Amino acid sequence: MNYILASASPRRKEILEQMGLKFEIIPAKGEEVIRFTGPEEIVMDLSKQKAGEIAGKREQEAVPELIIGADTVVAKDGVILGKPKDEADAYRMLSMLQGSSHKVYTGVTFILREEAGIRVHSFFEETEVLMYPMSEEERRWYIATKEPFDKAGGYGIQGRCAVFIKEIRGDYQNVVGLPAAGIYQELKKLGIDIYAES
Repeated sequence: MNYILASASPRRKEILEQMGLKFEIIPAKGEEVIRFTGPEEIVMDLSKQKAGEIAGKREQEAVPELIIGADTVVAKDGVILGKPKDEADAYRMLSMLQGSSHKVYTGVTFILREEAGIRVHSFFEETEVLMYPMSEEERRWYIATKEPFDKAGGYGIQGRCAVFIKEIRGDYQNVVGLPAAGIYQELKKLGIDIYAES
């Protein structure tokens, strides 16, 4: 089986490597089109768009091949938070999240290309995160590290923001960018055992 990650995220790369998977990285570059309102539907649909973009470019390539697309958003009181546009946006997001709980959703889509045809399978993982209160100085210090800018919700749980994380309910890896356990369990449902191959 040839595995492809349709993402340039270094965090997603590290998680798949941690799982022992050998894979190729071909990042999706198309513009994301949000067609739903609920965070679960949004992340699954965006992950499907990313995986589908790469699958469309590989129709002539050898099979079997599994393409993995993923997307993560943070949701707070019904408001979807993607990646901050600038410092003011990062400050707004951190101000919303500090001292309270929010949810992180990651959608994953597998597109399995086989001799018999194509199978598409999407799922999502939800993790609740509770943050300690952050003073204005702490928020500005964290933004100055530049860490918030390529992360949904404006923070990286695996980085310097770890000191503000009080509690996690659910999969930690999901907040980082990919639910490793969920991926393994969903692959098994499709009859794919990544460890039987190694």
